[in-house]
Amino acid sequence: MTIEELRNYCLSKPGASESFPFDDNVLVFKVMNKMFALTSLKKWEAGEHSINLKCDPKKAIKLREKYPEFVFPGFHMHKKHWNTVVIENSDLIETFIKHLINYSYELVVSKLSKKDKAKLDSFMHRR
Repeated sequence: MTIEELRNYCLSKPGASESFPFDDNVLVFKVMNKMFALTSLKKWEAGEHSINLKCDPKKAIKLREKYPEFVFPGFHMHKKHWNTVVIENSDLIETFIKHLINYSYELVVSKLSKKDKAKLDSFMHRR
């Protein structure tokens, strides 16, 4: 998966947006202004392809145990709720990586307020 493919996939999610809220290096993907994925562009340029994704704490531990070479506690994130997932040079197939992105997105959506969920629903119906 290239950075362009990653970006396009994240932005294909209903209500998804991208920004650089921290600096011009960290690309952040949000839904209704809540982060569900982020990645370092400098690391991509250096050949270190990874993404931070939100995760349920119990599932995060299971993923880290099952894929210790490719799934780590979130770099510069709350380790309980975020994983760093290695994308390039890993045995994780692209469909599984997309599944983890979907899970992160859906987890964030599930925690949105009723008001934001209603906005997201109206956005989805306009598509």
